[in-house]
Amino acid sequence: LFAAEGYRVVNISRSPIALANAVQLGIDIAEPDWALRHGDAVRAAVAGSESIALVHNAGLLTKDSVANVDAATLHRVLQVNVVACVQLDQLLLPAMQAGSSIVYVGSTLGEKAVAGSCAYVVSKHALIGLMRATCQDLAGRGIHTVCVCPGFTDTEMLHAHVGHASEVLELLAAGVTFGRLIEPEEIARTILFCAQNAVINGAVIHANLGQVER
Repeated sequence: LFAAEGYRVVNISRSPIALANAVQLGIDIAEPDWALRHGDAVRAAVAGSESIALVHNAGLLTKDSVANVDAATLHRVLQVNVVACVQLDQLLLPAMQAGSSIVYVGSTLGEKAVAGSCAYVVSKHALIGLMRATCQDLAGRGIHTVCVCPGFTDTEMLHAHVGHASEVLELLAAGVTFGRLIEPEEIARTILFCAQNAVINGAVIHANLGQVER
C-alpha cells in the first residue's frame, strides 16, 4: 500500500518480503546489538529521503503468565516490541526531516489485558508510553507520531498463538461487534492514514472493529 502511494519501502526483518523493488535488510532485531552491527546499512537505505514514514510493526507474542514468565522471555519480548523501536528511532532521527512520521503498531492489549500473554501485554503497554514520550521529545521538529492498536487481526501470528484452532478464532470474532477478524489490509490503510496526517500527533488509534464489552 505504501509502495502504491509512491514510497520507497525499506524492509528490516529476518526474511525478505514479497514486494518488488523493496530494499531488503536482513536483520534480526531480537539481537540486542543489531543496531551497532547494521546501523550503517540502515542509514544508507534512507539517505537522501525528503521525508520518512517509520513504521514499527515487528512483534513477538508469547504464551506466559505473571506466575511463570521467565526473565529471558520477558527480555526478548521487550527487545523486539519496545527496545528495538528506540534503537531504530535513534538510527533514523538524524535523517528525518519535517513531514516525517513514526507509527508504532501496538495492540488492543496496550490498554487492557487477557490471561496468558503477560510479556506481550507488558510490552504493548510500554509501547504506548514510548509513543507519548516520542511526541513530547520531538516537539517543534515537525515529526508526528501515533500508536495504532489493532484488535484481533487475521495474521499468521494470531493463528499460531491459538494453535490454529478454528473454534478459538470463531470465539475471538464473536467478541467483535462486526463478528469477524480484522483483515491485514484494513490495518495497513489505518497506518498509512496515520503516517500522512500530522493532526493526530500523540494519539492512540484503536483499530479493532469495536470490541463487545461484557
